[in-house]
Amino acid sequence: MRLHPEETEAGPWRAVDDAEFVALLTRLLPEGRGVLLVDGRSGSGKSTFAERAATLLGGVIVHSDDLAWHHDAIAWDDLAIDHVIEPWRRGEDVDYRPPGWVAKGRDGSVTAPADVGVLVLEGVGAGRASLAVHADAVAWVQADRDEARERGLRRDVELGRTPEEAERFWDEWMSAEEPFLADDRPWERADLVVGSREAEWAPGRTTVALQADEDRLTDSR
Repeated sequence: MRLHPEETEAGPWRAVDDAEFVALLTRLLPEGRGVLLVDGRSGSGKSTFAERAATLLGGVIVHSDDLAWHHDAIAWDDLAIDHVIEPWRRGEDVDYRPPGWVAKGRDGSVTAPADVGVLVLEGVGAGRASLAVHADAVAWVQADRDEARERGLRRDVELGRTPEEAERFWDEWMSAEEPFLADDRPWERADLVVGSREAEWAPGRTTVALQADEDRLTDSR
């Protein structure tokens, strides 16, 4: 796997079925309720993993892209803490219109019902230090650098950009993402690392490597 120079490959990897995957995550979340942060580089497959986790755990996803929309690509953690995580922890329904939504007149809001058991916050930088202290578990989705770029460019073209526009957008975004992640190193505080190579993807199967505090997870095997 070709990674950025500051990141080392996790391992040993193993494939788990959905039942074992749920058992691993449940052991990270107190009494079946908690906040799971899903981080990874652009194009790594974070959203795919977050959706699988939320579906299997009966949770709800909040995407950092919605909080950062027309606000700030990196500095959105205060919005997540003050308007999503802390209200949800207090047992309140989250129904929040981020600053960019208000300024641009975007319809709707970021929502998270209080009665769901798991809040999944997904996005680049979701596992940063300032957010990890407010969460119960951090997952890092590790991806091959070239494969992630290819996926990201393909996604942007599918969203309507020309290939040239997609290349420019990717390079501009990386100029902010790469130094931030290199400095914060969220993979080092991950409880679980998830592999996202397309050759290993399959329905009902997740490739994982246990990281922090592995002893508390081994009983779930």
